[in-house]
Amino acid sequence: MIFIPRAVRIFAAVTPCNLRRSFEGLSNEVRAVLQRDPLSGHLFIFVNRRGTQVKILVWTRGGYTIVHKRLERGRFSFPSRLSAATDCIELDVHELSMLLEGLTVSHLAARWSPPLPARAD
Repeated sequence: MIFIPRAVRIFAAVTPCNLRRSFEGLSNEVRAVLQRDPLSGHLFIFVNRRGTQVKILVWTRGGYTIVHKRLERGRFSFPSRLSAATDCIELDVHELSMLLEGLTVSHLAARWSPPLPARAD
């Protein structure tokens, strides 16, 4: 589980991004595409075209921090509440954790099943 203060919001760019960009390039994406302030302290998530890599940009007291993750198998997927006109969605901490692990809601349903009731013989 990732600890993120309650005041920090998590924004994800829905359209793929060129992940060769670094601090300045990603902060410009936050301003231009997400229409947000990259110095706000919120987390900004970008995914590559193939959906196999993700970068998170956040401003901390000392400067920008980038977290970069690549999945060996599978793809990153966003929650199902996307619409065609959406450029940015806001995630909660649980959705971020699922995104970073490469899980979707359907994967969770397939992995977990309730215990069977005890049989009375």
